[in-house]
Amino acid sequence: MTEPVFTGVGVALVTLFDDAQQVDHDGTGKLAAQLGELGATAIVVAGTTGEADALDDDERLALFASVRAAVPDTVVVGGTGASSAHQAARLTAAARDTGVDAVIARTPRGLADPTGYYRAVADSAGDVPVLAYHFPAVAPPGIPLETLPSLPVAGCKDSTSDPTRLLATLEVYDGPLYTGSSAMLLLTGLLGGAGAILALANVEPERCVEAFAGDAAAQRAIAAAHVASEQDFPRGVKHLVARRFGTSEVVRMG
Repeated sequence: MTEPVFTGVGVALVTLFDDAQQVDHDGTGKLAAQLGELGATAIVVAGTTGEADALDDDERLALFASVRAAVPDTVVVGGTGASSAHQAARLTAAARDTGVDAVIARTPRGLADPTGYYRAVADSAGDVPVLAYHFPAVAPPGIPLETLPSLPVAGCKDSTSDPTRLLATLEVYDGPLYTGSSAMLLLTGLLGGAGAILALANVEPERCVEAFAGDAAAQRAIAAAHVASEQDFPRGVKHLVARRFGTSEVVRMG
């Protein structure tokens, strides 16, 4: 089995913007540091929750570097997924110079077989581990189960919220598996998943950590926040983060 990039609960970090919709690097880095202090073992930057589709490559790279500087002792994973293998590979190659510990690349929409896509990303990543990202609700059809074991990746994030898919994946894939759903924390932890990468960890990192560790009461306690975080995404998440940490609610998407 591949050594996990990290274990435990990682946060799918929101990207903070000022009133002019410009990236707030200091604010985003400060939030990342707070979440690390509250138990997050990894910070995933410029993923779906971080509104990656609304960021250009230079903004993503600058975010990787600023978050890396803000959390020098926490694993940082950069989101380098793109609409084509060429774009994702180019961004991944550039990300190597920002200090990220790994990259994660969501599959492009409409790509039936992502093998070539992940091969291009892995070739560009060099020694930097690559995580696959299965999220068919946003980027259909996602990663076919039969394809996953042969991909040149160091683990996979599964954001389906589907326990059947989780069970099936654990049966055929021996690499590190991360759930992308805060509703699946308890089950993923009990079944031996490596960890989680969560939007809700921006808001409830402590309870997310407890739920993944096997605390059923903590899993139930985050139910309302889980539902709220998925409403009018990503506004719902940013509203909850602002309520707890006093951060900006400005979005570029939605």
